[in-house]
Amino acid sequence: MLGYSTHKEVKIWVQTKLPAKVYAEYFLTDDPKRKHLTQEIISEHKNANVAHLIADELEPGKSYDYIIYVNGKYQEPKTIQRFKTQTIWIGKPSGPPNIKFALGSCAFVNDPKYDTQAKPYGGEYFIYKAIASKNPEFMLWMGDNIYLREPDWESRTGFIYRYTEQRALPELQPLLANVHQYAIWDDHDWGPNDGDTSFWMGATAEEMFKLFWANPNYSKKGIYGSFTWGDAQFFLTDDRSFRTANDNKTGERSYFGKRQLDWLVNGLAFSKATFKFVVVGGQVLNPLSVFENYSTYAEERDLLLSKIKKLKLKNVIFLTGDRHFTELAYLEEGFEYPLYDFTVSPLTSSTHPPITEKNPIRVEGTLVDDKRNFGTVEITGPLKQRVLNLKVFDSEGKELWNREIKAK
Repeated sequence: MLGYSTHKEVKIWVQTKLPAKVYAEYFLTDDPKRKHLTQEIISEHKNANVAHLIADELEPGKSYDYIIYVNGKYQEPKTIQRFKTQTIWIGKPSGPPNIKFALGSCAFVNDPKYDTQAKPYGGEYFIYKAIASKNPEFMLWMGDNIYLREPDWESRTGFIYRYTEQRALPELQPLLANVHQYAIWDDHDWGPNDGDTSFWMGATAEEMFKLFWANPNYSKKGIYGSFTWGDAQFFLTDDRSFRTANDNKTGERSYFGKRQLDWLVNGLAFSKATFKFVVVGGQVLNPLSVFENYSTYAEERDLLLSKIKKLKLKNVIFLTGDRHFTELAYLEEGFEYPLYDFTVSPLTSSTHPPITEKNPIRVEGTLVDDKRNFGTVEITGPLKQRVLNLKVFDSEGKELWNREIKAK
């Protein structure tokens, strides 16, 4: 799997069946004779035989092919294995590059050995081929990227089993090998359904997330962090590590928690990015206090929105998952610059019965509640006239709707 990409460094994630010596060979796509090697890493049983390889002899704005070696043996690629470094653009007449990324949430993979549903809950895994066909530069996984079952969340062995089963899905391999991947989590990556900070295996959940995903940075506690791509900045948040139990309404209620909320607001205030994307496991702007919407933590939500308002932040887009339906929400009243919440769900999990929930800020014609789907986001145009284009596709890659947002 490809992890993060920067101008000078890329991470390649590898899992072997048994402990082994692992390294990658990489070379410019248009100059295969000049080869470079990552440092050799020994994958260990205690760490699920996972190796994180760093390609660090790179130049900005280039395309590289790579080959994996296990115990010195060449591993024949089953698909294209190619990564790209980010382009230098600041101060250049050409301006920022066009950007295209994919996004989705709620990815259930059936496991008859442990599933308890009356009928299979997951399906249409060919959606990953459809995502790859759109040629995104990277993909955002917005939570419920795996579904831990009861036998999984009680032990480190269980976590490793579930992650390994999910990651080994054949339909997923081309997407992982050729598109950079970034992720946050939600309750099903964390532990039991609707889990919170009281979960007794929270430290293990965090360890496993950081082992199986390859974001460029993580907080000391929790999984939140940030990265930039061109003139866009992404704030990857953590809606579990600091969360008060949904049913605990006896005092102050925490969703992100003070430390993370301060980090997020400071990051948004500092950011010089044209678009500022805040990636969250659950819906943020939906005002209905239902299920696990941020509105069920009204005081903290109001605090975040009030700070965004006082700072007069432009072009803030929330990217969210969880709900097993897709919609675009738009909040303008009381704000100098409008806010958007682009919810995309589910990837391979089942949809729920038709949605009767009447989100008053839903953009008309954007609700998708009857089929598995994914989204893409494209950013184009010169620096002072950047345009955001949101698209939603069904599992076969057929476009369902698109909307355009012009930068302020």
